[in-house]
Amino acid sequence: MLVGLVGQIGTGKSEVARILKNNHGAYIISADKIGRDVVDKSPAVLKKLVNAFGPEILSKTGRLRRKYLGRLAFATDDGRAKLNRIVHPPLLKELTVQVKEAQKKHDLVVIDAALLIDWGWDKKVDFTILVHAGDKIKISRLVKKGLSIEEARMRIKSQLPYRELRKYADFVIFNNRSVSHLQHRIDRILEKLTGKGLTSR
Repeated sequence: MLVGLVGQIGTGKSEVARILKNNHGAYIISADKIGRDVVDKSPAVLKKLVNAFGPEILSKTGRLRRKYLGRLAFATDDGRAKLNRIVHPPLLKELTVQVKEAQKKHDLVVIDAALLIDWGWDKKVDFTILVHAGDKIKISRLVKKGLSIEEARMRIKSQLPYRELRKYADFVIFNNRSVSHLQHRIDRILEKLTGKGLTSR
């Protein structure tokens, strides 16, 4: 079974993915990790980013300054669009490869991707789980990761809002409370998925 895990940045999708992996044996495919690998392992992609955003996005050793690039890209709609045009095609190509390989070996494969619906991948998964949290909680989590409050708001604003994401979700997890509550909600969802044909090895 292929499940999509969606939600705005800061909602705690990674924590949900961790619980699905550790407690339920899910194989997790992280779109964020694929995006990082695409840049790190492809000189052509890195060159396109430099051409689009300037040599200042590189450190003195030639490494990508991710936070700096993020500030530039998410400052404007045009900047974000440029970033997406460069990174998304190779990312989606690699995502397709990883999903096909994972499904050969695992009963439950979960794609952790904030932009799953933007990419049309909600049509390719069997079920979609939406993770949601209040704006204050999302901003607090992003600030702890090093973003400013304004940068956090810009990142959140750049993504589809909850009311839109909800239209595509089969299940919703409100991640505003304790980890134990989160685990309980995930357990209930997995019970429903088991009834819909998910089997454990």
